[in-house]
Amino acid sequence: MSANFNFTNPDHLIYEHELLKLSVLGGIKLEGLDRMRSTLKIQLKESAVPPLRHNIDLYNDTQVEKLIRRTAEKLEIGTSIIAASIAQLTEQLETYRIQQIKENEPKPFESPKLTAQEQKDAETFLKQENLLQRTNEMIGKSGMIGEENNRLIMYLIFTSRKRSQPLHIVSLGSSGTGKTHLQEKVGELIPEEDKIEITTLSENAFYYFGQRELKNKLILIEDLDGAENVLYPLRELQSKKRISKTIAHKNTKGETRTIHLIVEGPVSVSGCTTREQIYEDNANRSFLIYLDESEEQDNRIMNYQRRASAGNIDTYEEEKAAELLRNCQRILEPIKIVNPYAELLQIPKEIFKPRRTNNHYLQFIEAITFYHQHQRKQEVDEETGEIYIETTLEDIEQANQLMKNVLLRKSDELNGACRNYLEELKKWLKEKNKTKFGNREISRDLRIPISTVKRHHKQLVELGHLFTEKEKKGKAFHYCLSALGKEDNESKIALIDKVLNEALTEVEKLTNGSIGSVSAQNPNEPLKAMKVSKKSTSAQTK
Repeated sequence: MSANFNFTNPDHLIYEHELLKLSVLGGIKLEGLDRMRSTLKIQLKESAVPPLRHNIDLYNDTQVEKLIRRTAEKLEIGTSIIAASIAQLTEQLETYRIQQIKENEPKPFESPKLTAQEQKDAETFLKQENLLQRTNEMIGKSGMIGEENNRLIMYLIFTSRKRSQPLHIVSLGSSGTGKTHLQEKVGELIPEEDKIEITTLSENAFYYFGQRELKNKLILIEDLDGAENVLYPLRELQSKKRISKTIAHKNTKGETRTIHLIVEGPVSVSGCTTREQIYEDNANRSFLIYLDESEEQDNRIMNYQRRASAGNIDTYEEEKAAELLRNCQRILEPIKIVNPYAELLQIPKEIFKPRRTNNHYLQFIEAITFYHQHQRKQEVDEETGEIYIETTLEDIEQANQLMKNVLLRKSDELNGACRNYLEELKKWLKEKNKTKFGNREISRDLRIPISTVKRHHKQLVELGHLFTEKEKKGKAFHYCLSALGKEDNESKIALIDKVLNEALTEVEKLTNGSIGSVSAQNPNEPLKAMKVSKKSTSAQTK
């Protein structure tokens, strides 16, 4: 670019000729290369003659000719000098515009290449025994306080983004309990190139991503309230793994043409909300986790905050732990998973929407197997030549342990907030040795807004967990627990445990194996089970 052209200020571009100084006021538009509209200020150097200001399209020859003649008359110089100056300015502006367009082009995010040591450290970590336990500990070291079960489930679900059937998760809890914090901290363990963080979305936002821009990405939605307009395309992206939209578009000639916008998945979606019922359709496609709102968790978080404020948190070690887990994610490769025990597994009959939940259960087991891929021997399908790894009994056992609460919620007619309230209510009644209660005393003692208490009581009465009794005098009434309401929640957990364990025991018998033998065997050698048809197995292709 010429030394006579000054582009320091993009809104005031200056070109200096021997006699003239030409300024482009307001800069030039980068879009529309077929025109160059600009506002010129032309003045003689070292002259008291007032400058000429004119708005012009420098690509319009007629306008340029008129400007040259008018400038020559006003500044009293030859037209050849003015014509040469404007021609040189136009050349410089063209070069400048092309350069700016190239600089402003979004640069594709390049995944950082791991060093040999980083690769080795990640592989060593993924080959350790008790990998899930060690991963959970590492998540804690990265700065995530408490929520041991939820954070590991979320991490494994985020890992499933690399598979053909990713899982999805919704974090539920009352305001201020750390839903977004949990998602944010676990999301930090996923490489930047594999995730998209969203605060709010317009109605058609998803349709304007590149066709493969979302493929195998993790979509983190800070609050589902901010994505209320896109819940339908989001559900379709989760279920069908692609969305499409047909729109009318005018081309440069003014002709209307039909354009098909297609965005391909699959994607893994994570979101947070306090309003479970409103997003029921989306929740049905997702794992639901309820945050720990206990006093113990409050104390753990507040102690961490105090230590952080006092400068007693080693942030370097936290980042080091997070980087190790990110590198582990980077070296995981898509591979087909075969679960030879799938046909023998059962979920409790009490589960609502068992078809979808059963698929979630099987896919979660496969996600655990996928995460253990560096510990499993690769097999080759003799019919197709496809490489795969097999699920072990240990994977199933670990999935059962992690999913107990998830399955419990799926089998409960009460939503999570109402169930938690009912359990707190029963504890309060036991402590106070009472059988009757009213709205205000519960609101006062449990420190819950009266409107929330009334809402929970209404739902519990409708579903038969509470009933009302009128006082002997007046119109006042009080609540009592029904037989259904008195049922212990632990018995439901025990029932779920029983069903899952019975299925696992049946698998062990039929395969002449045991959990102990799985743990003791070579981690690269999955326990051989009865042969099943590979074609009927849900799997991830490479």
